[in-house]
Amino acid sequence: MMDGLNDVEAFLAGKQVGFKAYVPQEVDVKAIRNRLGMTQAKFSDTFGFSLDAIKHWEGGRRTPEAPARTLLTVIDKNPAAVLTALNPAAAVSSSKRNTVRVSRHRKRQVSRGLAKRNAYSAGGKRIAK
Repeated sequence: MMDGLNDVEAFLAGKQVGFKAYVPQEVDVKAIRNRLGMTQAKFSDTFGFSLDAIKHWEGGRRTPEAPARTLLTVIDKNPAAVLTALNPAAAVSSSKRNTVRVSRHRKRQVSRGLAKRNAYSAGGKRIAK
């Protein structure tokens, strides 16, 4: 493992042109999914794996190939980065939704207040419109 870290340091210092990424031979898919608190279906929808693949991986009938193991490793270490990379609009739209919700709420309060004021006369009796 230290060799890998030394390679990264050399690469960052400009002493080495590239380094070889370490892809684990085994990944515990079920443990990753359980840590995230997801069902198999939710995990497959969220990260783009087929539900059958997840079932086979967790059942030990198949092993994820190197690209899937790489993605699963990143999901294990930093799921937010994967979610942002796979769906960058989600972060933007969720913040827009909150903003819209707040502004709608404010508009409703203002319009309700005006409606109440307009519905009552100076004497406190309701005026039919």
